[in-house]
Formats: sequence, structure tokens, C-alpha cells
Amino acid sequence: MVLYLGIDFGTSGARGVVIDDEARILSQMRHPWEMAIDADWVTCWEKALWRLLAAIPGELGRQIGAIAINGTSSTILLTDATGQPVDAPLLYNDARGSMVLKDLINIAPPNHTVLSATSSLAKLLWMQQLPSFSQARYLLHQADWLAFMLHGQLGISDYHNALKLGYDVEKLQYPQWLEKLQIPIQLPQVLAPGTPIGELRPEIASKFGLRRDCLVCAGTTDSIAAFLASGAKLPGEAVTSLGSTLVLKLLSRTRIEDARYGIYSHRLGDLWLTGGASNTGGAVLKNFFTDEELVSLSRNIDVSTPSELDYYPLLKEGDRFPINDPQLLPRLEPRPDNPGDFLHGLLESMARIETRGYELLQNLGADQLTRVYTAGGGAANSAWMGIRGRYLKVPVIASTNTEAAYGTALLAMREQLKFIHIQ
Repeated sequence: MVLYLGIDFGTSGARGVVIDDEARILSQMRHPWEMAIDADWVTCWEKALWRLLAAIPGELGRQIGAIAINGTSSTILLTDATGQPVDAPLLYNDARGSMVLKDLINIAPPNHTVLSATSSLAKLLWMQQLPSFSQARYLLHQADWLAFMLHGQLGISDYHNALKLGYDVEKLQYPQWLEKLQIPIQLPQVLAPGTPIGELRPEIASKFGLRRDCLVCAGTTDSIAAFLASGAKLPGEAVTSLGSTLVLKLLSRTRIEDARYGIYSHRLGDLWLTGGASNTGGAVLKNFFTDEELVSLSRNIDVSTPSELDYYPLLKEGDRFPINDPQLLPRLEPRPDNPGDFLHGLLESMARIETRGYELLQNLGADQLTRVYTAGGGAANSAWMGIRGRYLKVPVIASTNTEAAYGTALLAMREQLKFIHIQ
């Protein structure tokens, strides 16, 4: 029997899921982030990757035939010719790219996905100004670098991660306007997500008791992995990921791209996965409440009664979708004395942001919303689910599986089975 490993590097931690060829979960592993402000993220990622592999039961590890990894969208780093990072990575929500948007507007097509302060390309152009850039040879996304740690081949990505770098996912090539920038480092070779890249490095296979012929595949982003895990398949079906941030994905027959609103579409077979990501979400809730408080206070919320509080819950200024404004200020006042009322107001406000996001997608031509699957930790909060149903006015249900790592394991399995069939 051949097994498949999916690894998720999300906003709140790293997870691993091992499945069999009938998509049944056999083992799960977790590694939460230590959320220090000055965290050495490269070291955190590397440590998490090795700990997840070490946690796989030995009898399962020897049967894993393919591995795929997802990472947060637009989290990038620069490496030297050996794959060693030359500076700290820029995370998915880092908006320092806003400083180069004026120049980028003159280069990229109007309303293109890269015309966002948090796009991979905006980050790269900002990083060109750093002293460390002279040492850089490769740009890698988070998932690319983690996969490199396993297969040892530099400069390979997938077209989900490469979208916000400017890669044309319709024509499957870098566009001419991007090549005219003459960026003096190697941009990734872009493969279809799930494509086998190479076998595990022998020393990795030996150290963790994995098969020597285990294939490492091209990855995806965390939100697309969550979509793959959800069970959504038809146009009009959507997935909202309620993690540290709020990510919306609507399956559509029409591709929607509009940087004015932080909207972009990923290729998914013959359909398009259109949506965006807001910086509101679970990280805001955990800034004010412990996990225990969230559970106890949520129980007492009457989801049928709207809160009169009107917030825009952010931890710091700036949002990406449905309002794309790096200077957007958080709105968290007035704060009532009753913490339950405060939580109610936050959940209502996040539901309004989600609803506004889906309305915007439909107004721009996406398929009409018919059902919303929910992934991420917030899916366990029944009060939040109830409030969202009142606003969205369509069925709101938990995903078939809420773990992005499960979706990534499915990606490794499906693409590997296709590969075997072709051979």
C-alpha cells in the first residue's frame, strides 16, 4: 500500500496528515508557532518540518510514496546559490511592498494581481533595495523552499504560489511585461501543483525512516489546500477559511482579477478559484480572548439577534480584501464592559466583511454563491457559524475536512496516481 503525506505551513502553525489511497486519514501531526515579534522564521520553519517528519509513525513512514507542501500565499524569501536564505523572509501580510507600487503601476497591466502591497512581486522589488540582495540568486516561496529542503532542487515552484509573482496562469508562462523588468535573480520554474519534482534526498529518507523513492511534489498555497480538503466541487460553491486571517474562495466559471479590491483567481482544472484574503480573523480574536474564553463566551451569544457594534477588526493598519488599503485603520471602539458583547460585535463585524467580499466577487462576474464550506479553527465556533449564515443567506456548513494539510495530501495522491497511470 502506498501512502501520501500533506504538510501545511499556515498562519498559526504547521501540520501534517498521512492518508491512504482511499483518502482515509491514518496519522496527523501538529507544530504551533511561537508567535514572537522578532521570530526567526526560517529556523522556525525548518524546525517544524523536521519535527513533523519525526512524528510520523515508523510503519507509516516506510509506505509514504509522495509528499506535497503548502505555504502561505506571497510569503517569500531570497536565497544564495546553495539555497541558504540571505535575509529574513517577508510574510504573507507584510505590506512594505507599498513603497514600490507607484513604479509597479507603470509596468504591470491595469488592476493586475501584483498591484498589491503584499504581492510577491511588490515584495521582491522592495527587497532589491536591501544590502543583502547582492548575495541573492533565487526567489522562493515558503512552500518552494520547504520542498527544496526535501528534494534538493532549487528554483522550482507551482502556479498557485507563482500567481502573485506575476506568472500568467492562463497561458502558463511568465508574461513579457515581467521579463522586461530584468530582475537579476532566478525566478522559479513553474509547474502544475502536485507535479512530481524529485525523490527525497537520501539523508532525509534515512534520518526519518522514509522510502528512498518517495517523491516530493510541487505544492500549493494554504487557502487552496483548505479548498481541496473541503468537499466543494461545483461552480457557486465556496470555502471560507477562518484561521488567523479570513480567506474567501469561490469556484467560478469566470476568472476575476481586480487588484483594486485585492481579488485574484487561481486555476483549478477547467474552473477558476476566485477570491481574496482579509487580515481580519482569528488572530484578532486571540489578541483579546483566550481559547477557553472564546468557547465559554460564544455559548452565550444569541446568534439571531444582531449586535449594534460596528467594527473593522484588525491588529494593525492595512487590509487586502474586500478593501485593499495598506493604511486602513482598525476600528475596535466603542468597547463594551461585557466581554461577551465585545466578542459578539467582533464576530458580527467579521461576518459583514465576509459577506461584502462574496457580494463583490459576484458583482464582478463570478458565479452566484450557493453554499459556503468553512475551514480553519473558526469552523468549530457554532456562534460564528450561525451569525455568518444570517448574513450570507446560503447554507453554511463545516468542510468535509477542515485541515489544509489534508487537502495537500489529496493533491499529492491525485497527481501521483495520474502520474503512475500515464507511465
